[in-house]
Amino acid sequence: MRIVHTRTDLASDSGDARRGVVMTMGALHEGHADLIRAARDLDDHVTVTIFVNPMQFGADEDLDRYPRTMDADLDLCERLGVNTVYMPTPDDVYVRPSLVTVDPGELGTELEGAARPTHFRGVLTVVNKLLHLTRPDHAFFGEKDYQQLTLIRSMVIDLDIGVKVVAVPTSREPDGLARSSRNVYLTPEQREQALAIPRALKAGAAEHRPADIEAAAAAQLSGLDTDYVVVRDPELGPPRMGRGRLLVAVRVGATRLIDNCAVEVTGL
Repeated sequence: MRIVHTRTDLASDSGDARRGVVMTMGALHEGHADLIRAARDLDDHVTVTIFVNPMQFGADEDLDRYPRTMDADLDLCERLGVNTVYMPTPDDVYVRPSLVTVDPGELGTELEGAARPTHFRGVLTVVNKLLHLTRPDHAFFGEKDYQQLTLIRSMVIDLDIGVKVVAVPTSREPDGLARSSRNVYLTPEQREQALAIPRALKAGAAEHRPADIEAAAAAQLSGLDTDYVVVRDPELGPPRMGRGRLLVAVRVGATRLIDNCAVEVTGL
């Protein structure tokens, strides 16, 4: 396994092999492992990027305390057969102050974008840069960050980036909690409270009208600091008959948690 820190060294990582990339901010867990396994199944050469992107953190967010577990991350990558790990500094990714960034459009101002106004501009800008630096055939992203996944898919289409975005189902703990690097912030009591989130998704998915789906999910979140409980279509437009997506965001203590699931809408 090669570990590279500069775009120059990364550029030497060339060849005709089919290539996949998994982009992370480190603090790798079993959810990231699922992404890497999906890449290994599909591609000959797998690159994992580990970069805590300052551009996607707001002024009052957790950039400085975001968990960093470099040795464990590298051990996981090696164990799973990763070919290259790209661990750049901010100066290597942003070689100068960005004069041009990626505008996430209207969807980037809703849901997570309403709570974190600069977040998706930072996400799309760094994903765009890393796609150009790693030159993959496939890029793997988890469904847990569903709005992010949707925006990345749109960016790849709208900017004619020659890569296929592969969605990987949300990885969950045995009790149903979605795996997240931020789960380490939760106290045992808060983690127990967070289990209301998978219960909310299960309750919502048992209903079939958007208002009923949202009400059933919200009832399970009673007592938590809930930001939103919404039903959208698979592209995150207004709900319509057929497949849909239930998305929730709550704050447990100081930790913001998001999750989502597929739903079937049979009445409006």
